[in-house]
Amino acid sequence: MSLPHALLTALMEQPSSGSDLAGRFDRSIGYFWQATHQQIYRELGRLKVAGWVESLAPEAGRGRKKVYQVLPAGRAELERWVAEDQAPKPLRDEFMVRLRAEAVVGPTGLANDIRRRLELHRQKLAVYRAIEERDFAREDLLRKAQLQHLVLGAGILQETMWIEFSERALALLDHSNQ
Repeated sequence: MSLPHALLTALMEQPSSGSDLAGRFDRSIGYFWQATHQQIYRELGRLKVAGWVESLAPEAGRGRKKVYQVLPAGRAELERWVAEDQAPKPLRDEFMVRLRAEAVVGPTGLANDIRRRLELHRQKLAVYRAIEERDFAREDLLRKAQLQHLVLGAGILQETMWIEFSERALALLDHSNQ
């Protein structure tokens, strides 16, 4: 995935100023694709140069913000990108290597970091569950909301998996230290 496509998606959902887009990004797409506000503003400039978005002139008065919206060429690019075949990305996680290293040099105290990570995964799962309850409790969701819920469900599954994995790792490390 690329930041330009994440921004095009967010702007297709709702035209926004750069600051509003950055805030929305932090509360939605930012859960699975990280970007700083500076990166977002830089990328908005590139999208504008590419002819994929335009910025509307701010309304008169102080403090008015430029609102960005997707142009037909930006929509076409997003459609092209969504439709292309992509292979699944291989797992590349430093934590897995740390566990392997624990096997050959441990015990190292890695369990303390796993406990910290476990708590972070529990917190994120609680946030995802709260979003699910707040935004997706209805049975008659439109297609757009169903797909958004599906993405949230992937986050819930991932956090659940990491919680279970961390608990198993702690049980193994605690048992091997006895």
